[in-house]
Amino acid sequence: MEREGSLLDLDKLEVTYHNVSVAVRGISLEVASGQIVTLLGINGAGKTTTLRAISGFLGMDAARVTEGSIRFKGEEIHNKPPHLIAKKGIALVPERDKIFETLTVEENFEIAVSESRGKGDIKSVYDLIYRCFPVLEHLKKRLSGYLSGGERQMLSISTALLCQPELLLVDELSLGLAPIIVDELMNLVRRIRDEQEVTVLLVEQNAMAALEIADFAYVIENGRIALSGYPSELRNNKSIQESYLGKGEREARRSYRDVKQYRRMKRLYG
Repeated sequence: MEREGSLLDLDKLEVTYHNVSVAVRGISLEVASGQIVTLLGINGAGKTTTLRAISGFLGMDAARVTEGSIRFKGEEIHNKPPHLIAKKGIALVPERDKIFETLTVEENFEIAVSESRGKGDIKSVYDLIYRCFPVLEHLKKRLSGYLSGGERQMLSISTALLCQPELLLVDELSLGLAPIIVDELMNLVRRIRDEQEVTVLLVEQNAMAALEIADFAYVIENGRIALSGYPSELRNNKSIQESYLGKGEREARRSYRDVKQYRRMKRLYG
């Protein structure tokens, strides 16, 4: 049953692949409107499967929800196709296949706009994108396959926003990026939430970065929720510190090379 005030509610969710392998085992979580909620865990814990269950893409993986429910604004949406879920106001920034590499940045935008729910001023979304990601305005005519990893993340977030969602699902924003670039992108996710009033469910391995911007967090292990709480609580949890935060690791990774890369991007793109 949906809990009061929640936009998204997962209740005892179970996901099975090929009718045999259970990947998600009784997950319950909720995301309140206007929140950034993060789902933390190591690779293979079930984070991406959970997002694909919410967004409707499980069918492409020969998987389905076999127990429990997913409710969005009180309506059951589990096992519905992705195009119907998108129309209800949910957009996914996936871990893989984020963009159309053979199209330009501008053409990626045009496809996203064609899939928009049309509930709002699309110009205001473009304005927000170019304020948050000014590099993309300079790269509109560039083939997306030639973008850097950080630029691809910016483009994938932007195309999802152009669909005008109420709920944005972001899978592994930090993957393959220098920590200092990750920090910048995380802060931009918070800015997007505040300016566009989009609720965010963020799946991450980089717990430190995610907890900096989240309002609430869940930790998933072996397909089950192992822990949940406010970021301040989890940062002070010894097991979380040892398993996910890696005391001092964040500062150690801020190498001179990372700083130089970040400064170069700021100088070139603003």
